[in-house]
Amino acid sequence: MTFSFNYPYSVERVPVFARNMVATSQPLAAQAGLRMLLKGGNALDAALATAITLTVVEPTGNGVGSDAFCIIWDGKELHGLNASGRSPAGWSPERFGGKIPQRGWESVTVPGAVSAWVTLSERFGKLAFADLFEPAIHYARYGFSVSPRIATLWKIGAENLKNYPGFADHFLKGGRAPAAGETLVNEDLAKTLEAIAATKGAAFYTGQLAEKIAAFAKRHDAVLTVDDLAAHTNDWCGTVSARFRGVDLHEIPPNGQGIAASMAVGILEHTNIENYEVDSVEAMHLQIEAIKLALADVDRFVADPKYMSVSPEALLDPTYLAGRAKLIDMTKAGEPGAGAPKAGGTVYLTTADENGMMVSYIQSNYAGFGSGIVIPGTGIHLQNRGFGFTAEKGHPNEVGPNKRPFHTIIPGFVMKDGAPLMSFGVMGGPMQAQGHTQMVVRTAVYGQNPQMASDAPRWRFVEGRKVAVEHTMPQSTIDGLAALGHEISQDSPDNSFAFGGAQLIHRFGDGYVGGSDHRKDGAALGF
Repeated sequence: MTFSFNYPYSVERVPVFARNMVATSQPLAAQAGLRMLLKGGNALDAALATAITLTVVEPTGNGVGSDAFCIIWDGKELHGLNASGRSPAGWSPERFGGKIPQRGWESVTVPGAVSAWVTLSERFGKLAFADLFEPAIHYARYGFSVSPRIATLWKIGAENLKNYPGFADHFLKGGRAPAAGETLVNEDLAKTLEAIAATKGAAFYTGQLAEKIAAFAKRHDAVLTVDDLAAHTNDWCGTVSARFRGVDLHEIPPNGQGIAASMAVGILEHTNIENYEVDSVEAMHLQIEAIKLALADVDRFVADPKYMSVSPEALLDPTYLAGRAKLIDMTKAGEPGAGAPKAGGTVYLTTADENGMMVSYIQSNYAGFGSGIVIPGTGIHLQNRGFGFTAEKGHPNEVGPNKRPFHTIIPGFVMKDGAPLMSFGVMGGPMQAQGHTQMVVRTAVYGQNPQMASDAPRWRFVEGRKVAVEHTMPQSTIDGLAALGHEISQDSPDNSFAFGGAQLIHRFGDGYVGGSDHRKDGAALGF
């Protein structure tokens, strides 16, 4: 594939070329992954060491109490892992009284990230499981310097969560959030990681850590139990995909929003987007309208697949997507609802090695630090994925017992002619499927290299006709979108998810070219 390296954007990072590569949002975590590769490990070992280290150095987006998803090309075939947890057995619609809380114990479902580490290592890893924990345990025990954007998010999170059980004692030492460059030690988390490493995750789901989580839940009248934790399983779920301009975008199937990105590019396959310039009004309008149509369907139909009345295959049917594409009006912004198919905060990292293995991995607490709950003496802060449920009666995603909620976090993967092409993700809540769509369009249609595609100005559909755009978007494009009826606001539509953070690794020659988002603290590293 031929890429452009003439940068039209004001922000410029140099793309990285190497035969082994790690890209993520925090440089110490990226280095941890690279250490595993240098130690003789493969891309999967590198991915897990990076993920485990991120629980220490970027707690504003993930932790031991996160959920996770992974797409991996093992050198011969593509695999998808769903390691999201389910709701406690004691949850019911009546318990919530028509409103799902965003924070606190009633937003906590069973965390799945630890199970992902174990399952992936057992199936694909080369190094001993305990080896993967060495960098993280070192940084937790002896300290690490807090990076700038994480320090900013820490301060924002502290204001919102300081009164939640366990949060201030653990995250606000001296009564405040740490400043950029400040050294932080986390001995409680070091001991927790040692226990997980020594027991291959058993301590977290059936042992001492599970008992501490359940005891703290009971103290606060929550119903998460040791039995709920012990019952957790993850699933080899495969992927769903859609064809777009000669490549196939693969995503994890529901309960996540990844299918929205596949639907959006599947809709764009039935347009003439390549006839327009990369940052033109027309190209942006087509993408915005396509993602609106996809997200309308996702909002209506996507849930734990056991409860969906419409299959992923129906949502991705090319005939159905061609019909949705016909709804795009090039003269004005639309406000679409769901169609009628036939029934049927986050951290992201990507790694690749010289033997051809590529890993797309994501883990998250959801809204920044998650629920705000920190288990005393463990360093475990718990996700708030229960907020992904709805209280709407009869909706497939209605809150209930032993059920996976709708998930925002999605790893992406692009294949071409049956071979791996790009492993990538764009963290950031509701931005993720939109970011995936923009990265695929920029690389597949316009030939932008991964770093250029990451640097480029982004848009984000908010609701109705509201669209947020970055200040780097050309003014002529902003004016043109407004003339079509898009209600444009510049820069972040909120303080939590903004325009996301992209990490990309693309095959290039006999190696890879990688990019890492300037909107985060991270880096793409290779050798």
